[in-house]
Amino acid sequence: MITSRLRTLRDYIRWAVSRFHEHDLFFGHGADNAWDEARLLVLGAVHLPWEVADSYLDCMLEDDERVRLQHLLKRRIEERVPAAYLLGEAWFCGMSFIVDERVLVPRSPIGELIEKRFEPWLASEPARILDLCTGSGCIGIVAADVFPEAEVVLADLSFQALEVANQNIERHGLDGRVYTVQGDGFGGLPGQRFDLILSNPPYVDAEDFDDMPAEYHHEPELGLACGNDGLDLVRRMLAEAADHLTDKGLLIVEVGNSQVHVEALYPEVDFAWLEFEHGGHGVFMLTAEQCRQHQALFASRV
Repeated sequence: MITSRLRTLRDYIRWAVSRFHEHDLFFGHGADNAWDEARLLVLGAVHLPWEVADSYLDCMLEDDERVRLQHLLKRRIEERVPAAYLLGEAWFCGMSFIVDERVLVPRSPIGELIEKRFEPWLASEPARILDLCTGSGCIGIVAADVFPEAEVVLADLSFQALEVANQNIERHGLDGRVYTVQGDGFGGLPGQRFDLILSNPPYVDAEDFDDMPAEYHHEPELGLACGNDGLDLVRRMLAEAADHLTDKGLLIVEVGNSQVHVEALYPEVDFAWLEFEHGGHGVFMLTAEQCRQHQALFASRV
């Protein structure tokens, strides 16, 4: 790596953008273009915020900072490691989360729904919220921040993911009302009911998984792939959701490109497919009443 003329933050950002384009990197883990990715990685490497004043970009780097930055850029380019893993941090809904290769990089459009307090669908403030397949805990922790009176449960099959989620609970000082539960689907939550169940489960079908850019293969396969149509877990969740929702509860689940498989599998069900201002698709909502109405149907197709 030739770096003899690279001295300032601006130099490194420009150099990184050029190399990212040259090597045709994929951007989908916190930034959607080379400029934002380069700024994120370069500033993050020297512990400066994204919003730093433009004049700071002309600051020169110390030798140890240049060595660290060269190492991170080399890994981003040659190994295709997402910037969030290189920095050990990702931002979601304006909050910082610890991340590593035990969990997916936060990016769910459900965040937009949380920030809008699920208006107009929530009839009242939720007392209990479940983040099912929580990973880093980002969805449930943001929900806990938006609804400060709610108790929030973060559930996941992966003990390793829950280790990260617990770190994030502690980071945000939410130990008193946010806690983790290990289990397969609803398996760790017998008899528990919630006003709001949120889930970004594994839903990538076999074809899409094989075609994913190299960056995604640094993420845990357990959090992405789930059978030929991507719905192995979602089918079970739908069959059991009625038993875990309060009377006026809501179920909101992200299935991404597997929306086509959901619609084909359950043509009788009137899923509400939610729309987003800031990008994202394939998120459905069902009321507790709908989950009860179709529970036998859902169970018959597990």
